[in-house]
Amino acid sequence: MRTERARLSRHNPVAKAMDYMLKRWESFTVFLRDGRVCLTNNAAERALRGITLGRKSWLFCGSDRGGERAAVMYSLITTAKINDVDSQAWLADVLARINDLPQNRLHELLPWEWKAIRERARAA
Repeated sequence: MRTERARLSRHNPVAKAMDYMLKRWESFTVFLRDGRVCLTNNAAERALRGITLGRKSWLFCGSDRGGERAAVMYSLITTAKINDVDSQAWLADVLARINDLPQNRLHELLPWEWKAIRERARAA
């Protein structure tokens, strides 16, 4: 890509696209190192569809801060759903345990980690 890019004018639209990709090469190639990373964001977009469809109902969150909090909650719930985790059980457990958990173990509260830990505990 770098060789082909060198042949193009900097004003060429394809060159601009190549520059964009080359500047973000590490991010674009994450899926090669981690098989859990999807090549598209279709799953995320599908997960947000319900929020988009209901936005007229949720037009007023009370304040900008309320809107930010709602966005965080929607993100957490959707992340749990994408990982096939009961979002209500996960959030209840996380909220009950997060205060007492050491910082170096916070990763255990991520939905996919939480689910794996639960499954290992059930199997034992």
